Amino acid sequence: MALEKAESKIKAQVWQAIAQGKIDLEGVPKEKLEELVNLVTEAALIELNDELGSSTEVVPKETSVFDEEEDILWQGRPFLSIITYYTITDERIRIQEGLLGKNHTDVELVRIQSMDYKQTVGERLMLLGDVTIRSHDPKHPLILLRNVPNPGEVHEILRRAVLNARSKHRLSYREEM
Repeated sequence: MALEKAESKIKAQVWQAIAQGKIDLEGVPKEKLEELVNLVTEAALIELNDELGSSTEVVPKETSVFDEEEDILWQGRPFLSIITYYTITDERIRIQEGLLGKNHTDVELVRIQSMDYKQTVGERLMLLGDVTIRSHDPKHPLILLRNVPNPGEVHEILRRAVLNARSKHRLSYREEM
């Protein structure tokens, strides 16, 4: 929801700037103006996300507490977020949230039952999406990685990691019918 809110605020600011501007746009069709506002909004969101990413580390140093034998497969953060970080290792998923106080959520890969990803039209244009994970973990049966970049790639990394973890620990998943 924060993405849609930021997008609508930026669009409103752009429309306000156009209305207050001294440029004559009467000859420009309304559809072209809307396209221009959408492009400017998208560029502003991408620039803001890049600036947030460059002003913070991808994953704070406190999360480097993984075992030496644990390989980090993917790290990232939700689009426009500076307080949430996701890490996928070959053993678990870790979600770290908070700016001053920290909340850590770990889910072992062998406990993951299924995963999906989805993208809205706007998210597809910005290469963002949500990855939904269902697990057998009693504390975290449903995990949502929101607004991750390239959700299809993250989904595939996670799927392969789950299969490898199950194989490594000689576990198999059996569905009841």
